[in-house]
Amino acid sequence: MDGMYCGLIKVGVMGSAGGKMDEDILERCKELGRTIADEGCAILTGGCPGLPHAAVLGCKERGGITIGVSPALSIQEHVSRYNSPTDNIDVMIFTGSGLMGREIIGVRSCDIVIIVGGRSGTLGEFAIAYDEGRMIGVLTDTGGVADHIDEILEVIKKPTGSRMFFDDDPRKLVERCVASYKADPPIIRERESGL
Repeated sequence: MDGMYCGLIKVGVMGSAGGKMDEDILERCKELGRTIADEGCAILTGGCPGLPHAAVLGCKERGGITIGVSPALSIQEHVSRYNSPTDNIDVMIFTGSGLMGREIIGVRSCDIVIIVGGRSGTLGEFAIAYDEGRMIGVLTDTGGVADHIDEILEVIKKPTGSRMFFDDDPRKLVERCVASYKADPPIIRERESGL
């Protein structure tokens, strides 16, 4: 299966779930979601509010498939404990792993990971994706972790095979990532721990 992808490409959108949300950034996240649907891909998020959910809304505007990876054990816990939405999510996967535990499942379920804004949770998702050599897109000028990934890469200095794409235009970012994935899907392998 080297060099082939199987079925629907899943694009993860990982980013700020809380805090003050800038309207322009929310709209750019909706455009991310629209483009994911336009490209014939499914969107995957942590089933959370904020920037990832804005992308879910954009994806649904275009009739795309949406997947949420919840930290909760049930729909009741997802809503009441984690204050997270259920609207416009077609498939919800309940991990029961908490916020940090679901990050691994979410990232490993994606073919492409897109980083928008973000705080410590997003940084964790980026670290998992990067360490495993996954394809990563960064929507620049969205604040938070996304605007410091290039600095983080300078500090890490660890070749993992991860292909990185940076763009402030959500449509161009998704199109570039998907085209690269289709042309040459990454081969994900377990790596030696080189902390």
